Amino acid sequence: MKKLHYLFLTLAGLLFLTACGEGDQDGSQTTGDTDGESIEASGDVNIGYFPNLDHAAAIVGKEKGFFEEEMQNYDLEFVNFPNGNDFIEALDVGNIDLGYVGPGPAINYYLAGGDVVVIGAAANGATLIVSREDSGIYSLEDFDGSSFCTPGNGCTHNVQLEIMLNELGLVSNRLGGTVEHQSRVNPANMVAMFEQGQIDAAAAPEPWGTLLEVEHNANVVAEWDEVFLGEELASVVIVTTNEFLQANPEAVEQALRAHKRAVDFAHENTSETLETVNDLIYSLSQTRLSNEVLERAWERMEVTTETHGDALQKWATASYELQFLNDEPDLDGFVDTSILDSIVSE
Repeated sequence: MKKLHYLFLTLAGLLFLTACGEGDQDGSQTTGDTDGESIEASGDVNIGYFPNLDHAAAIVGKEKGFFEEEMQNYDLEFVNFPNGNDFIEALDVGNIDLGYVGPGPAINYYLAGGDVVVIGAAANGATLIVSREDSGIYSLEDFDGSSFCTPGNGCTHNVQLEIMLNELGLVSNRLGGTVEHQSRVNPANMVAMFEQGQIDAAAAPEPWGTLLEVEHNANVVAEWDEVFLGEELASVVIVTTNEFLQANPEAVEQALRAHKRAVDFAHENTSETLETVNDLIYSLSQTRLSNEVLERAWERMEVTTETHGDALQKWATASYELQFLNDEPDLDGFVDTSILDSIVSE
């Protein structure tokens, strides 16, 4: 068990270093043409993603070379992040140009005046509410006086859980309530926190929620399709800035073509997709998730290109009701999936 602790802490450390700019553990890819002659690059494109199962399209697109094949005129670099707040900070300062992130951080950034636009979706579902085996939490009603963690304050998973608690009259300590929230907890660190009794419950992205259930006997408090907007809300969207989109429409179209290929591959090759995701996690942590964890987690999400704009608005409204936002949200102009829609319809 101590070895497992160490491996997950190592993963968390690697992700932290990458997010803080200590270098991309994945490396960069410079493309060439089919004749083996070098093609002069049109520029650098930095793509962000998370090492989570619902980022399977990003991982498959990278590892199977779909982005490299579609974007031959660009020098590509991939950067992984432990949470959406760090991703948005990188997008804000120009360290990444586009990428995969939960809708929550993107919406919060947009409503704060940030330059961000959703150009597609990558997955639905993938949020699991779990509690520590001996926590005494078996339903949402049991959260009174307990603690829970999420990857970020006001992140997608945070809002999904808190809005359900609010409907039961339970409020987080952020608003003076009796439920303690610990934010910015790297999903990999949730394992150690559960084992050490430091936290009672978690709103976890996959595969980490299922890992806690299968290998650490966590109680499943709410399944992915029971969570607020669980079947409709995109757990991962693809975003860029309007500035980058207007200056590099060809690069964005090519990236979305690679994304479409990755989604199709994931649908048609589940076993290979899970192996590819597992290989990436292994490259960062030197450990692998069990097939049971990956296969069960896969059933709790849907890899897709479809973006449900109405669900994004409902999530933003819930975030406002929870006082994560100061003003009632208006997402007009936040979503533009016209390029991806055109590719899908071909």
